This record gives sequence, structure tokens and C-alpha cells, in this order.
Amino acid sequence: MINGHSLSRARTSLKRQSFVVAGVCAVADVLSFLVQGLPVDGPWTAALLGIVVADVALAGRTRWSGAVAVAAVALNAGAALVLGGPRDLRLNEAGLLVASYRAGAWLRGGQAVASLLAVIGGLVLAHLARGYTLDWHVLVAASKIGLVSWLVGRYTTSRRAYLDEMRRQAEREEREAEEAVEAAVAEDRAAIARDLHDVVTHHVSAISVHAGAARLRLARTGGDESALRSVRSVEDSSRTALHDLRQMLDLLLGQRPKADRDPGLADIGTMLERLRETGLEVRLDVSGTPRDLPQPLDAAVFRIVQEMLTNALRHGDGGPIEVVVRHADDGLHVETANPLSPHHDVRGEGRGLAGIRARTEEFGGVLTRGPRPDGRMWRTAVSFPLGGQE
Repeated sequence: MINGHSLSRARTSLKRQSFVVAGVCAVADVLSFLVQGLPVDGPWTAALLGIVVADVALAGRTRWSGAVAVAAVALNAGAALVLGGPRDLRLNEAGLLVASYRAGAWLRGGQAVASLLAVIGGLVLAHLARGYTLDWHVLVAASKIGLVSWLVGRYTTSRRAYLDEMRRQAEREEREAEEAVEAAVAEDRAAIARDLHDVVTHHVSAISVHAGAARLRLARTGGDESALRSVRSVEDSSRTALHDLRQMLDLLLGQRPKADRDPGLADIGTMLERLRETGLEVRLDVSGTPRDLPQPLDAAVFRIVQEMLTNALRHGDGGPIEVVVRHADDGLHVETANPLSPHHDVRGEGRGLAGIRARTEEFGGVLTRGPRPDGRMWRTAVSFPLGGQE
């Protein structure tokens, strides 16, 4: 695909080349005029100026090609009829060659044929005016300048049109191939989404049903209140997981989720409260003045904190988890810290951290992670530059 700047440069280059061609033709025809020893008087000087003007006109618009070709051959034949000159006189052969070429290259239909006949007819007339008889020598000489250059112009244009069509066909085939690949990927994605829905939904639904049944039994038998809260939290979490799963599957299938909005930074408190219901100690420290975040970034920060907490539950030793949210003038900083399990491998980076890193870098943020200097706490932090307050 050619952009506007490239097209403008190409037009400028073509225009410059057309002036060069016109200038070379004018110089060649003037030198040819001078070396023939023609008299430099009024009529011949006028003919010389006419040659220069006709050659300069070769740099004009392509739609004038027919008129330029007719003017060039009219000048050649007119000079022969009015001024005479030697039988082997050559006035503007260079200009005639290029003018005939342009007529063949840029004109179509009746205009192209008319310009060809005019050039050949004018050259034949010029030969007859200089004392030649009409025979095949005259016809060959006229055709050499008129017909051959005209045919070369036709061939050049046809070849260029053929190459342009080949390029367009290649672009169409490439575009169709890309669309076929996209369709195949979409089909595979839909199949994965269906399989994921069938597998995960079944098991998470089972968890929700069993958690609900356990909660009802505990409530009827007057079970331990902390156990009841834990079971209720499992039930709520499984329902939330099913809801989020359906949203992700909708996106995977190219559909817009029907939820009112995606969870964001304002929903972190609710998420932490559910963790506290299980008996886990979670501390939240928010500082600075909150600002409105773009919706995609807001949702990404929520998912990052969610994954941070998941990693803390999986790899920590069950101790208190600290969550820090700091709103600064130039950015947002989110950090979690939890006691480090002695069995945790600090060298690797699992899928959870890889997902956090991908979400962070998508919005130009920076991820830092690792044990604190005391070696007892694991710290995961992300920072997003947001620019100054307006």
C-alpha cells in the first residue's frame, strides 16, 4: 500500500524526469539543426524556436500527448513545405520519437489511432515536400519514427498494467490467506472455549453445589461460625469464578460480555474481604488521592492484584498478606508482600508472574519482584506511569 508521502515523491520524480527528457530532446534537435549548416535567418530561426517549444511541450500533461504529437509533426512537415531545405534534412527527430511514444503510451481508442496516422502522414508529407517520391523507402522512414515508437509506448503501458494487475492479485491472495488464517484461529479459539467451558464449569459448579449443601448443613446443626464463613466464602468464590469464566469465554468467542462493568481498583476491598472471611489476615494500605483510570488499565490492575494474592496463597506460609496501593502525582504503585514459604523456589517465574508481567508491560508499567532483604517476606510490585495531574 502506497501512502500519501510516497505518492507525492513519485509524482515529483516523474515530473522531474519529464523535464529532463524534454530538455534532452530540445538540446539534441537544436544541435542537429546547427550541424546541418542551415541558414540562421528569420524563417529558419522561427523554425528553430518552434522546435524548442514543441520539445519543451513534451514535459506537459499526458492528456495533451495527442496535441503535442500533432504539433511536432506539423512543424516538421510545415518547415519542409514552406522552407524546403536539403532532401536529408532532419529537424526534430528526437522530439517526434518521444511525442509518438507518449501518444501510444497514454492515449486510448480513436485518439491513439488518430495521433499515429497524423504522425505517419505528416512524415510522409515532409518527405514528399523535399522531393522524394512515394515508395516503400518513404513509408519505412516514416514508420520508423512514428509507428515503432508508438508501438513501444503501447507495449510499455500494457506491460505496466499487467504488472499492476499481478501485484493487485498477489495482494488479494495474501489478504485472502490472512483472512483464512484468522478464520481458522477463530474456529480453534471457539473450540477451545467450548472445551474450557465444559470442563471448568462442570467442576466449579460442583464446588458451588457442595459448598452450598455444606453451608446449609452447618447452619441447621449450629456448626462453628468460622467454618460456616469459610464455606460461604467458597460458595461465593465459585459463583464469582463461574461469572468471570463466562465473561472470558465471551471475549474468546469474539462476543461482548453482558456484565455491567469489569471489576476495577475500587473492587479490591471486596476481594480482600472475601479472603478475610476464610480466616486469612489481609492488610490494605491505600495512600494518595485516587484518580480516574482508563477502564482497560483499571481492570488490568484488579486482575494483577488478584493474581498477586493467588500467588501469595499458593506460595506463602499462610501468614498475613500486605497490600499497598499508592496513588502518586505521576503514577500508580501497587504492591503485595507475604511471608515466604521455605519451599518456594525464588528463581523461577511461573504462569502467574508471567501473566502479571504481560499485563504490566501492556500499559507501559514496570514489574519488580523478589524477597525482601530479610529473606522472610516475598514482595511483588507494579508501577504505572500516568503523567501529572491536569
